[in-house]
Parts: sequence; C-alpha cells; structure tokens
Amino acid sequence: MTKDWKTRTKLVHEGTRRSQYGEMAEAIFLTQGFVYPDAESAEARFIKAGEDEFIYARYGNPTTRMFEERIAALEGTEDAFATASGMAAVSGALTSMLRAGDHVVSSRALFGSCLYILEEVLTRYGVKVTFVDGADLDQWRAAVVPGTKAVFFESMSNPTLELIDITAVSAIAHAAGALVICDNVFATPVFSRAVEQGADVIVYSTTKHIDGQGRALGGVVCASREFIRKTLEPYMKHTGGSMSPFTAWMHLNGMATLDLRCRAMADAAKDIASALEGHEKLSRVVYPGLPSHKQHALAMAQMGSGGTLLAFDLKGGKEAAFRFMNALEIVKISNNLGDAKSIATHPATTTHQRLPQDQKDVLGITPGLIRLSVGLEDAGDLTSDLMQALSVA
Repeated sequence: MTKDWKTRTKLVHEGTRRSQYGEMAEAIFLTQGFVYPDAESAEARFIKAGEDEFIYARYGNPTTRMFEERIAALEGTEDAFATASGMAAVSGALTSMLRAGDHVVSSRALFGSCLYILEEVLTRYGVKVTFVDGADLDQWRAAVVPGTKAVFFESMSNPTLELIDITAVSAIAHAAGALVICDNVFATPVFSRAVEQGADVIVYSTTKHIDGQGRALGGVVCASREFIRKTLEPYMKHTGGSMSPFTAWMHLNGMATLDLRCRAMADAAKDIASALEGHEKLSRVVYPGLPSHKQHALAMAQMGSGGTLLAFDLKGGKEAAFRFMNALEIVKISNNLGDAKSIATHPATTTHQRLPQDQKDVLGITPGLIRLSVGLEDAGDLTSDLMQALSVA
C-alpha cells in the first residue's frame, strides 16, 4: 500500500494485480474454484492460504481482492471485505461480533433495513439494543456503559441528513471499551475521514456512489486486519454474503471516477439547495452544506462538504409531493441514491414506509419530505426541472 499517493491516484492504481499476460485493465476472474498443482498444495492452502492464494470464490477471488485493497487504501484501514450488498455488510459487521447478552447502542435515525437488523434480528437472538438521539451526546453518554460491545450509527442519516459527531461518539464508546461501527454511505469514501475521527469499522453500500451507475448491488466492510480476517471473514465465508467477481470488476472501474463524480455531485447539490431555499412551496430545505443547516459547522469539520444529497419538505404534504414527483422531467423517481442520474424519493411511502407514524414523526420523515440524490446532469438543468415541478405541486 502506497500511503503517500493522493486520492485520485489510489482510486486508479491501488490493489492492482496483473496476470502473466500483463493486461492494462483489471482482469475479471469468473471462476468458482481454483486448481492446485498437487494434493499437498491443496492441503497446505486449506491450513493457511497465502497472501495471493485463493480457495473458493465465496472465500475470496483475485478481482474481489483488488477491490478490497483499493477501498481499504482509500478509507485508510488495514483491510476490507467485499459483500453481496450494503445490508450484507451491515448485518455481517454486527452479527459476526455479537452474541446473546451483548449490548449495542445505536442512533435511532437509520435506514429502514438497518433498523430491522437492530430491532428484529439482533434482539431475536438475545442482543440488547438501546436507541438514542444520535445528535444528543448526553444520550450517548447515558446509554454507553462498561460492557457495551458496540455502537452503531449512520454518519449522516437517511433521509433527513442528520450528522453524528464521529469524534465525540467514538471517544464515549472507546472509554467504555466499545467498538465503533459507522455506516458511511451518505458521507462517501471521498469525503469520509471517519477512521482518523475514531471509527473502528466502516460500512458502505457500494451500490451507491462507488458503483455510481445503477448497475450492481454490493457492499464492503473496512476495518483492522484482525477484525476483517478473524471476526468478519469466517462469518461471511460460511454464511455466503460475499461479493461476486463481476460486481467487484464493475466497482473497480467505477472507482476510477469516484472522486470526480462525488465532488461534481456535491457542488451541484449545494447550488440546487441554495436555489430552493426559501421557496414559497417549501417549509424547509435540508442540506448540510448550507449555513442554515443546524449542523453545518460539524459537516464542514467532519467532511469538508455537504455531500451529494439534499432533502426538502413540501407544505402541501403527500399530495403536493406526489404532484411534484410526477411532474419531474429529468429527475427520476426511484429509491436508490449516489447514481449518475438524479433521483427523487418519497421516504414516507417507500424506504421508510414500514415505520409507524410516531417514529416517522420523531425522525422528521413528514408526508411532504422529498430526498433528492443529485447526479451528474447540469446543475442549471436540474434546478429548472425542480422549479417547474414545484410550480404544479
């Protein structure tokens, strides 16, 4: 790993493996298994595989390994394990280290599937979970006690863009001996400094910005080599949640432009949020890059950017939100994010639909809330599209 390379150089070159043919592009190894020169070699590899030795695609693959090394270098961790989806990464990171009787503290502002893992799956197997208001450090201090095994949070919450103070929460967790697990999707690996701010385990849905083209599901867990290879890997390889080589190959190609894409999208998101702020049909515009955001200073200190997403609340509620979405011409209606195409989502009826209304109220997921993932289209064209849709909302 060449630690003094800058981000864009790492995104193009880190982790590259070349076969005897010396190919320029990363090779894709579409194989389930690997051939051993003799029986003794097979036995030895099952006892302990070498750094560049592979056994079975569910355990590891040269193409997948290139992706893992590249993302670990970018994130600043010793190692990484690529998974079949973002939720495989979340559930794997948590389940691999927890057992009955353990205690986890989590922020309550989470993606619906993350809430399901914490509320339904972990508690079913005897793990105690305490939820807190992630922005309230006093609640973290009260909930995290000696013996707490882990804390979990989204560094920027979905969909209301509330930030967690990673440095402060990590200090509270570490004082109690707890591991810090950070779902960092909205921050992106480009703007993330979560490791230097104290997070121990970083989780991404690579479906989002890393793929960036709406093509493939994927996820990754970045952490110390000990956590990845001794805790996570045995769980993942036996439960089958590993990434396919084809997905890893697509992600490797996507990473070459990741820095360029995320910075362009964030610049456009700031321009759009500024244009929307104060619109007569909106009760609020939420974007951490705006000075009006209550955690603007934290966003700038933690990420140096407001990110690629914004949210806004139509005064007319669900009916106005639906009229707005149906009038969009460039922006597409979907539930993904981090795509080259701009996407509008109505969280109350899609991504967070399963939440009871009182929980939506607590999280600020109102009937009029729209989450906008800003793509690579011209910012002026996007702003015009949003404005014309607001005019009929």
